[in-house]
Amino acid sequence: MSEFDLIRRHFTRATPGAVLGVGDDAALLQPTAGKVLAVSTDMLVSGTHFFPDADPFLLGHKTLAVNLSDLAAMGATPRWATLALSLPAADEAWLERFSAGFFALAQRHGVDLVGGDTTRGPLNLCVTIFGEVPPQQALRRSGAQVGDDIWVSGTLGDAALALAHLQGCIVLSDGELAACEQRLHQPQPRIELGLALRGIAHSAIDVSDGLLADLGHILECSNVGAEIDFAMLPVSQVLRLRSQQKLALHGGDDYELCFTAPAERAVEVHAIAERLGLPLTRIGKIVAGRGCIVQDASGNPLHIETEGYDHFR
Repeated sequence: MSEFDLIRRHFTRATPGAVLGVGDDAALLQPTAGKVLAVSTDMLVSGTHFFPDADPFLLGHKTLAVNLSDLAAMGATPRWATLALSLPAADEAWLERFSAGFFALAQRHGVDLVGGDTTRGPLNLCVTIFGEVPPQQALRRSGAQVGDDIWVSGTLGDAALALAHLQGCIVLSDGELAACEQRLHQPQPRIELGLALRGIAHSAIDVSDGLLADLGHILECSNVGAEIDFAMLPVSQVLRLRSQQKLALHGGDDYELCFTAPAERAVEVHAIAERLGLPLTRIGKIVAGRGCIVQDASGNPLHIETEGYDHFR
């Protein structure tokens, strides 16, 4: 199978949202009037971001999901994507499963695949995602204000718990692994939440490298500090029973949203949670100063390392 047969068979679909999609030297895209483009790129590398024997369907899903999560954090509507693949071989069965996982999620969020590249080499997967957002409504890291509540969606730490099991660091029962493994392999980008937070949240970020590390980006960009209530962190029953709550602070791959909003908008945030059927938990507040303090139930500071995942450490 040639490179062009591979592209035509597995990665060419109708692109109703593009002027011109796959098949030419470049795609032609027409942004909606009055919107700006939000563009993000993420690379997944075999042995670094996923196990070499990962289920290709789930890998196709995650390859797109981690990019969609960035758009969710910006409050952007997904529109288009490009996909660059480095493949050890043109494995038909693998490609069929991978593309099925990728396009299942793309269809769910109205994403057209409009281009990319393929080459032979170690397994690497790279997506560039394009979304749209009204320029004054984009959620940014730099908007947090003193007095804001800090919120997170869903639960934290399950993906890291599953990874710890797969790496042999802990041993989970089959039931425990089943309860948290999907969070690692098939994260759900919070697109609807990001859209609902336009005009309500002052800042937002997706939790990919660990809550404290990612919240730290908001604090740095906004020149503020934070106080976090450790007891309020939303964790699953498995994480709590395993006494692994600190994974909620450091664990990566959650792809939930962390956002700040004025305290007086809390009723609206709760209404969004009810409408979306998605738990949203207030975990702390933005304060003057720098850095993040994690407090116990009595308000005493806990000694917590704030570093999250870093590719070069």
